[in-house]
Amino acid sequence: MKLEFHHINFVSENVDRMHDFYVNVLGLDDIPQEKFPRTEATGSSGYSGQIRFATEGKMQMHLAERALDIAFNNGQVINPVDRGHIAFRTDDLAAFLRLLDEKGIPYSDYGTAFAKEWHQVFFMDPEGNVIEVHQKVV
Repeated sequence: MKLEFHHINFVSENVDRMHDFYVNVLGLDDIPQEKFPRTEATGSSGYSGQIRFATEGKMQMHLAERALDIAFNNGQVINPVDRGHIAFRTDDLAAFLRLLDEKGIPYSDYGTAFAKEWHQVFFMDPEGNVIEVHQKVV
């Protein structure tokens, strides 16, 4: 089971302003939204908030509209778009979930509720920072 840094997610009330800052002030490159096929949100699953993407070439930034009700609406405990999160990609999500279970670390398994091509799981570090681990499902 391999983990690699994938993205940092910042949340905002004004996603376009944040995106403009990272692209036009810090000089990151825009990543077109079409590169991230989203699952359509319903009343009980998913996320319909605005999201934009940027990169310096290796690591991505996901800039998402803050939504305080996402965990509740998805029947989960951890909200990845309340304060943001850091994300890792794995090549074996099942093995990673076994590790979390063995260590007694609770997690929220969102599956593909947010992204059609990623199975996403969220949990917290000892200080309450939200961490995502996902695996491509295509």
